[in-house]
Amino acid sequence: MQLALNYSPEAAELLQAGRITIDRFKCPDWPDLIATAAVLRPVYVHYPLRAGAGEQPDWDTIARLREQTKTPFVNVHLDPPAALHTDIPSDAGDPAHVAAIAERMAHDVAAACERFGAEHVVVENVPYYGAAGNFMRAVAEPAAIRYVVQQTGCRFLLDLSHARISAFALGRDARAYIEELPLARLAELHITGIGLRQGRIADHMRLSEGDWPEVAWAFERIRSGAWARPQIVALEYGGIGPLFEWRSEAATLAADVPRLQAVMIGRG
Repeated sequence: MQLALNYSPEAAELLQAGRITIDRFKCPDWPDLIATAAVLRPVYVHYPLRAGAGEQPDWDTIARLREQTKTPFVNVHLDPPAALHTDIPSDAGDPAHVAAIAERMAHDVAAACERFGAEHVVVENVPYYGAAGNFMRAVAEPAAIRYVVQQTGCRFLLDLSHARISAFALGRDARAYIEELPLARLAELHITGIGLRQGRIADHMRLSEGDWPEVAWAFERIRSGAWARPQIVALEYGGIGPLFEWRSEAATLAADVPRLQAVMIGRG
């Protein structure tokens, strides 16, 4: 398992000072940022692709960045906008609506698989926040996620915090909910903390003492063989720009990166 970390100036400084070690920097598909990060570590590109969003991706640019960085997977978010699927209520969870959304997402994921090969495409679960959020409930249903993976042959990117948020909104036990996901096809795992931001639940926060037991449980399931062993584990704390620069504390990174590395090998 390779450890990737969101690129941030704070992370770069810690790495150069020898205070943390990582395998890759995780970056959005921004050429200038990729060039900056690649000076320090290999880069893992995380693309903004969305299944069911009516997009026409620039496959050639995606392929060029993937080859340039040797990024192992092309990621696709299972994130159809409700505004494009008005025939399905955003809070619909009945099997017929879930199946319809799953079919539409699978159509887009299949296009990525056709270009890059199913083994090189991963689909990521997005968070469902309930009535207060902008995500469709159907995309959080494990049946929909399993269908996309089974139908296309792609692999799965488990965002642990997204799954915990979805389980909470759906009124389900988080661990039981996660176990319903297609973890036999797990290829990538994302880790962040969960907290409150302006009175609402949010991820990409520092890992609290309440988060660490869930992280440790996930790696126990991997070591036991119950889940497939992911190739990439990404710690998504920190970053650049207005969305992330307020949560890129060097002290947090200096403490959490080695702690996560210890948990990954069962010593934390």
